[in-house]
Amino acid sequence: MVMASSPRWYRLVDQQGVPHPVLDDLYDSLDAAWAEAQSWWLTNVSAEPVGIGVEVSTASGCWRTLRPPG
Repeated sequence: MVMASSPRWYRLVDQQGVPHPVLDDLYDSLDAAWAEAQSWWLTNVSAEPVGIGVEVSTASGCWRTLRPPG
């Protein structure tokens, strides 16, 4: 019996590791999530660093950190 794998989703998180307050959305790829973060950064943030991380959904419905905020 072959089990279908669930689709992977990506989300952006803030410094505390919770969904980002502005970029709280689901993305279909790591590249799409990171591109959204970079675009937002370039248009909305000053020169000061802002920690944004990326998480991926797991088959069990949990989230795993791919890129820690910072």
